[in-house]
Amino acid sequence: MSEEVKEKKGFFKRLKEGLSKTRNNIAESFFNLFKATEIDEDFYDSLEETLVMSDMGYETTEKIIDDLKAIVKEQKIKEADACRDIVVNIIRDQMSVDESAYDFEDKKTVILVIGVNGVGKTTSIGKLAAQYKSQGKKVLMAAADTFRAAAIDQLKTWSNRAGVEIIAQNEGADPSAVVYDAVAAAKARNTDILLIDTAGRLHNKKNLMDELAKMRRIISREYPEANVESLIVLDGTTGQNALEQARQFSSVTEINGIIITKLDGTAKGGIAIAIQSELNVPVKYIGIGEKIEDLQRFNPSNYVTALFADFDVKSDIEMIIDKDIEKIEPDDDLFDI
Repeated sequence: MSEEVKEKKGFFKRLKEGLSKTRNNIAESFFNLFKATEIDEDFYDSLEETLVMSDMGYETTEKIIDDLKAIVKEQKIKEADACRDIVVNIIRDQMSVDESAYDFEDKKTVILVIGVNGVGKTTSIGKLAAQYKSQGKKVLMAAADTFRAAAIDQLKTWSNRAGVEIIAQNEGADPSAVVYDAVAAAKARNTDILLIDTAGRLHNKKNLMDELAKMRRIISREYPEANVESLIVLDGTTGQNALEQARQFSSVTEINGIIITKLDGTAKGGIAIAIQSELNVPVKYIGIGEKIEDLQRFNPSNYVTALFADFDVKSDIEMIIDKDIEKIEPDDDLFDI
């Protein structure tokens, strides 16, 4: 069994374990719901309550129920039991991420990483840097969160751990000056990916907007050939607060993708579905632990399977995993997470 397949198999297992609190929170009501003999308003009300309990939010839940009602009407479905797989597939479809979402990984790219303090922003940068380097890419970090000395020191620690060079100045330096130096270094060193840590402040939107806009202008002017990717890091344990943070950041800057951290052990795992559905921005990476490999590409199918896994009946993906794993190619779409 290849190390890559072992790692991806292990990630799915840890993902399922990490989402166990969410699954336990909704499992009994979710599965009992489909034992109903008929589809009526009480059925839809109970489904709404169950989905909201997982922190999917009212807006996302309403979308799911509206889609379900349309399918039930179109296919003339009478039994509630027939709706279970339909609901799961609706959620899976809402979470779909186009493969082109990761094209930036194979281009000369500057990644602006944004998010409030404490969500795992700097740690996520370190893990991504280590993973990109392990893929043979030339990676550079920039410590543009200059308002916190701890952020600079933390990123330096990660640069040493990942074996990646870092551009940093002293606490209180102009963040845009750091970006300018980092862009110049990235060009001179033929860097594949430049990861920029930015300040995590929301108390003054105008300052945040101005700062991020200035950084983008510098990148566009000094490194026009580079692709610019903006990723927001959100703490999965905060549920609807994470969604509100994403809304606020998206109101002041463009966001190309989402990283959701700390999904291990949260009872609010449905928030990943709500965030992507309501913001129409793809979740690109999820984190379920402290290790470097615990931050992985987001795979909607695996996520929904882990979230709604039946405790009594193994899902298709689990049965495949339990078979001779060596028969599955390492790049099989099933494990592309």
